Amino acid sequence: LYFSAQEGILFFYQIEGLQYEMKIYADILQPISSIIFSPDYTVLLLVTDQGTLYTYKPAHSGEAVKLLDTCKSCFLAADFLTGNKYCVSVTISGEVQVWLLKDGTGLSKLNLNVQVQVT
Repeated sequence: LYFSAQEGILFFYQIEGLQYEMKIYADILQPISSIIFSPDYTVLLLVTDQGTLYTYKPAHSGEAVKLLDTCKSCFLAADFLTGNKYCVSVTISGEVQVWLLKDGTGLSKLNLNVQVQVT
């Protein structure tokens, strides 16, 4: 079970029967608004409400890697597209973007011209 606290820490609870162990996997120093697993469960996408996306590979137990930082417009949501190669994000202002996960290169952008909200 993965979860985060307001402090920007990614926690992992390993649960076996009635026993559990909590581990801290990453500290990104920004509140994490959502955590999304890739379709093959090898990469976690960590989204902050401050406009930063991080990737984290649980099998490698390393640090979270900053994918991109767009402080001008805060992310509302992000998710993977077609495996582990691309992700898509949407901002509160209605900007939808497709990113290359390898290095955060922006590939496509569409402005919806409406304010977006989660329902």
